[in-house]
Amino acid sequence: MGARKRISADKRKEAKKSQNFAILRNVPTSPRKMRLVVDMIRGMEVFRALGVLKFSNKEAAARVEKLLRSAIANWEQKNEKKAEAGQLFVSSISVDCATTLRRMRPAPQGRGYRIRKRSNHVTLFVDTLSTNDSQN
Repeated sequence: MGARKRISADKRKEAKKSQNFAILRNVPTSPRKMRLVVDMIRGMEVFRALGVLKFSNKEAAARVEKLLRSAIANWEQKNEKKAEAGQLFVSSISVDCATTLRRMRPAPQGRGYRIRKRSNHVTLFVDTLSTNDSQN
């Protein structure tokens, strides 16, 4: 690794240390379905978001709820205090495409139809309200 690349990698690592996040990789749900769930909680206070996810009918909501609990636990671990209501919020959340499994399904007249089994990665950042206000 060259010097410039190492320096920029070190800067990225230092920036990540100050952020509180959780990543969920290779979720066997299509990104489009996951984005419907993620859009419900973007920018919300974390305990309100947990309530929204708990009572959602979507299958992906259970996975996002577990990811949100993990992000809260990561924040508590770094800051060495318990999260209180109204203190934390979902600062950003994104869904990216992951690998797609390609399968073939028998079709009439000797043809084969493609089936794409999609998966995704979800990245969730939590932050305190005071940190967000000082940046604006």
